[in-house]
Amino acid sequence: MKFALAGNPNSGKTTLFNALTGSTAHVGNWPGVTVDKRTGTYKKLDEKVEIVDLPGIYSLSPYTPEEIVSRNFILDEKPDCVINIVDVTNLERNLYLTTQLLETDTPVVIALNMTDALSKAGGRVDSAGLEKELGVPVTEISALKGTNLSELMDKAYKAAKIDRKGSSVIKNGILSSVYDKVYKLYEQNGIADAAFHAVKLIEKDELETKKYPDLAEEAGSLTSEVDTGLFEGDFEGVVADLRYKYIEHKFSGLIKKAEQERALSKSDRIDRILTHKVWGIPIFLAIMLAVFHLTFSENFLLLGLFIKEGTFDIPILGTDALNSPGVILFNAMDWLTATIGDAVSGAMPEGTWYTGLICDGLLSGVFSVLSFIPQILVLFLFLSILEDSGYMARVAFILDRAFRKFGLSGKAFMPLIMCFGCAVPGIMATRTLENEAERKRTVMLAPFFSCGAKLPIWAAFGGVFALAYTNLNATLIVYSMYILGIAVAVLASLLLKKTVVKGETPPFIMELPEYRMPQFKNTMIYLWQKLKHYIFRAATIITGAVIVIWFLTSFNFRLQMVDAEFSIIGIISKWFTWLFVPLGFGMGDKGWMFVVAAFTGLIAKEMVVGTLGVFAGISEDEALEGSADYLFASSLGAVMLAIGGTLGDIDVSVPAMFSFMAFNLLSVPCMAAVAAANGELGGKKNTLTAIAFWMITAYAVSLAVFWYGVFFKVSVVAASVVLALIVAALITLAVLKYKGVIGAKSAVKQSIKGE
Repeated sequence: MKFALAGNPNSGKTTLFNALTGSTAHVGNWPGVTVDKRTGTYKKLDEKVEIVDLPGIYSLSPYTPEEIVSRNFILDEKPDCVINIVDVTNLERNLYLTTQLLETDTPVVIALNMTDALSKAGGRVDSAGLEKELGVPVTEISALKGTNLSELMDKAYKAAKIDRKGSSVIKNGILSSVYDKVYKLYEQNGIADAAFHAVKLIEKDELETKKYPDLAEEAGSLTSEVDTGLFEGDFEGVVADLRYKYIEHKFSGLIKKAEQERALSKSDRIDRILTHKVWGIPIFLAIMLAVFHLTFSENFLLLGLFIKEGTFDIPILGTDALNSPGVILFNAMDWLTATIGDAVSGAMPEGTWYTGLICDGLLSGVFSVLSFIPQILVLFLFLSILEDSGYMARVAFILDRAFRKFGLSGKAFMPLIMCFGCAVPGIMATRTLENEAERKRTVMLAPFFSCGAKLPIWAAFGGVFALAYTNLNATLIVYSMYILGIAVAVLASLLLKKTVVKGETPPFIMELPEYRMPQFKNTMIYLWQKLKHYIFRAATIITGAVIVIWFLTSFNFRLQMVDAEFSIIGIISKWFTWLFVPLGFGMGDKGWMFVVAAFTGLIAKEMVVGTLGVFAGISEDEALEGSADYLFASSLGAVMLAIGGTLGDIDVSVPAMFSFMAFNLLSVPCMAAVAAANGELGGKKNTLTAIAFWMITAYAVSLAVFWYGVFFKVSVVAASVVLALIVAALITLAVLKYKGVIGAKSAVKQSIKGE
């Protein structure tokens, strides 16, 4: 048996899906389109039920891939029942989709969600009256609290066993005579879901007219008889108007809203602060800084300022300061992997090739990646909380208002924000952008938003350099990469808009959900999915790549075991390392290692740290040489601290480190992301253009970062003045160019906040 969940975005549909399916849920793609397909199993009825979570939609009209997917599934796959999730706090808007679902022959059950929130606010809904008017079972639920879910599934199970005939609300309206005649055309031809098809044909729906051209021609003559200039051919608008009038007439009296709703709601009061036209972006930046502080800081809440030096030194927890939760978990995982590595190494004979393969190659590389799992999960935990609370939708609204004139709308920012988790689903999500120019720009900007796979690079270098250089802070190092990515994306979008991918930015309309407390179960499911994905990559792509890298760094062309510098990869890399000397990280006798690491990152970004881990494992004695001056004295840390080296008598390790991170942030993403981009850009030529754009951008920005860093090392005052002048010039140009636009209200309403 198969049930489908259908509802508006932010109606609680995903929360209900997670509550019903739990750990059985899995995510894939719908055939032929890059739209998430979520399925799971409900096991508490007499037979197992497959639950299919349809994409969140407002209607069954063919305007977006999500609407087409939902429509085709209901009409073609014939689920046994459709559970329509309706946000009772926005009843009339949500019922628009309901009137369309009821036109199909599929059994329908209405789940009135968030009734607990309505009751708490002093409102109530007449669910019995609603059930009588709609003619289908109605159940009041709370997906968040799990209230009445068993009752809902029991009603759906019973409804699935009863045949149902669709009915339309327009049959009694101004188009009733036309509807009756078109309806009979479908019935006479033995076509199921006659009511739904009849309405779509009257609307002159594109998919419907293509599927039934003969019926469309006959229906066209019928509609022309009633269109005497009153409708001007806009039958879709007439039908929509009839739906809303029906909903208002029949259901407005079935819900009693709270008296306090006349005043500003709680979400509205919060939005006055969080979406403020001046303070919105600074607040967003401060929230993200707090997230990174909790994940990467080695001086949690700045407690080190109050701890006397030498009085606090506890392994894993911190030295002269308390580590943040993310760092504590990282240290614990690092200790665990190091202990396992030492145990395996001690149990194997020294000097053999297979000992080198397992200990110095496989374990060193994979463990260097796995050590960062706790920090990745901590970061995703906070991002998940921000998403579930409703704040990330506000971020898209805030950024739309700030960066629209740069060629980035809030709708484009939604897939870009998804790239903070993984670039692949973020790139796929660009399918929801109707404007082709904006969609191509967004795909080309996606790698600039730092994904979870890049996080080990920032965490590794941030931790090592913060320990080695007391004037650096791990949180700010990591934070700077995310800010750099957003800044480059904004400037690059403006460049693309004026050159390669021209086109205006379309209006942005989105619904801002009410603020809600995140659900623990949903958050844990989300983290589990991320953990599975990360471990799967470590167990497959990364493991295989580590073995290949170990072989290439252990043997020369005569298949003789040699030091890494004289190995196959060492020799080949030196042929083109000179290209990266101007970027800083190609300098010195170990520059070739960082060049190799950057290029293995093109396979999977996790491989950057894994590659350096292999190099550290192979040349441990050499890597540790001279590292006694540093607090972080592991072989991997010593290799990372060797980046850049010196330029004359100036230590350029820090500028080279930032340059290396910038290159990995902005260059070609992993092969999976490139494949996704190829599918969305629609051709090899566009994909090659994107790859060239990524590489040129990465090289140019890394070059600027390194040499500005060197300038900063030479003269802090002069470099600060130059930076201030550049920032002031950019702000002045922006104000002059968009004078009269900044702070002005758009002619298009940018947010629909419900009723």
